[in-house]
Amino acid sequence: MRTVESNISGSVSEFILLGFPCRRDIQILLFVLFSVIYLLIIMGNTSVICAVWSSWKLHTPMYIFLANFSFLEICYVSSDVPQMLANIISQSESISYVGCLLQFYFFFSMCAAECLFLSVMAFDRFLAICRPLHYPTIMTHRLCAWLVVFCWAGGFLWLLTPLILISQVPFCGPNTIDHFLCDLGPLLALSCVPVSGTTLICGIMSSLIIFLTFLYILGTYYSILSVVLQMPSGSGRHKAFSTCASHLAVVSLFYGSIMMMYVSPGSGDHPGMQKFVTLFYALATPFFNPLIYNFRNKDVEEALKKILNMLLWKSLKASKVTFNIRHH
Repeated sequence: MRTVESNISGSVSEFILLGFPCRRDIQILLFVLFSVIYLLIIMGNTSVICAVWSSWKLHTPMYIFLANFSFLEICYVSSDVPQMLANIISQSESISYVGCLLQFYFFFSMCAAECLFLSVMAFDRFLAICRPLHYPTIMTHRLCAWLVVFCWAGGFLWLLTPLILISQVPFCGPNTIDHFLCDLGPLLALSCVPVSGTTLICGIMSSLIIFLTFLYILGTYYSILSVVLQMPSGSGRHKAFSTCASHLAVVSLFYGSIMMMYVSPGSGDHPGMQKFVTLFYALATPFFNPLIYNFRNKDVEEALKKILNMLLWKSLKASKVTFNIRHH
């Protein structure tokens, strides 16, 4: 076990992230597994962004939100997974004090922004289904741009208060965090002094962003369901449900894992369960999101096929040119 490193004032200058303490061969297996999942997340979400960017047909508010959501997922996993992989392969397990605070801030800011994006996407579906005639005049590109800015800025601004409060908490040792990232509970547990006020404020702010957005999404889909069930046409109901199915699946994955962690009594008491649930919403949800949207959306599938065909044609053309040069 590494000893506590202190700066001149005697406070902790780095933390030790225990991560997944196990045999070296299992750690290598975990490194390979998490690396593959991380690369697939990057590739899957990048494919959604490229599909929306390349097709004029997809330059609508719904797909603009989806492209931003995919970019958010890339930033989300990149805020903690590279550090986790570096700690596994190097066995250093250390992260600086500033690095720990920044990891906490960016990871949970992305989490807050994801809550806001899921709410905005539900609002977009509500307008499209419940107010179809007014949708073009309400959901303009200007409003779409403002909503995107609101989601990004709102996520980062929401976590400023917890970040400032945590930065004022004194840490004088021990400095070992039984986690693979700088989560709020394990971090505050290392404080030299009681921090019940900081814990309470951070807990309230986390609960507010989770419950307010979740309740808003539930209310939105209650309104959507009421309208859909009144549709006389079966094909109309099917089309309305299909446009919401992907979003509902992502909402279920994301909020289900978060509430299992932060709402279920005693769920966060056991470090192993805490790591598993955090790992689930840190890796599993960003991994499944592009799969859900790609497989259930014909427009995105068509755009991706066009991109693949174009890349294949360019590759064949380049190979043909190289072949001709070699034979001349």
